[in-house]
Amino acid sequence: MTTASSKNRYARFIPSEEVGDVTQWRFGAVGSSHAQLPELEATTEAETEADAAARMAQEALEQAALQQASDDAYALGLQKGREQATAEWQRRMDEYVAGEGLEAARRLDAAVQALSASLDAMQQHMAQDVLQLACDIARQVVRQELRSNTDALRPVVGEALGMLVADGKPATVRLSPTDHVAVAAALREEFSASPVQWLVDAAVPPGGCQVEAAGAVVDGSLDKRWQRAIAPLGLASAWSSAGDGDGI
Repeated sequence: MTTASSKNRYARFIPSEEVGDVTQWRFGAVGSSHAQLPELEATTEAETEADAAARMAQEALEQAALQQASDDAYALGLQKGREQATAEWQRRMDEYVAGEGLEAARRLDAAVQALSASLDAMQQHMAQDVLQLACDIARQVVRQELRSNTDALRPVVGEALGMLVADGKPATVRLSPTDHVAVAAALREEFSASPVQWLVDAAVPPGGCQVEAAGAVVDGSLDKRWQRAIAPLGLASAWSSAGDGDGI
């Protein structure tokens, strides 16, 4: 039987079958204003760590974005700087080419032209010297041939007589005393059929002759023959000099 007193006690308590989830409450020290459940403290700490991690991730993303923006700006500035430097270099080069460069090119061209002309003159001078040297060598060879071959004058006399003697007209051949002794006999025999007079003339240099016929004279001296031989080469050189001795 339930009494009024028992009803009053029952009104202060909740039957266990009516109680749902229960959280243990832990009292703090007397007078303390902080009284929290352990689970609530763990949840708060986890949320704080998550917020910190989120903030760190956000800061990392922001730092990466800033670094990327800085790298992009640097690359763009570098490219612009290169383009400006190239354009400035080209501008200065164009100005130099149009001004000082053109003048320098003209001076260089003038120097090259002068050098080329100098080289051409030097080559011509060298060629002339080489030709003169060859002429001197040839002259020495001919002199040696005339000294060693006493019959070398016969073709010369024969050519001169062939130019002047015709239709049995008389001719006169003047030879040096030395050549007259050496070749006169052979020449008389060779031209026995022609009316030729053979004379000794000390004025005729050795190695040469003088042929006269019908008022015409052929100077067959070595000097004249030598001059005619080298004239096509553009040279003018005497056959003999004061130190040649016998004139050959």
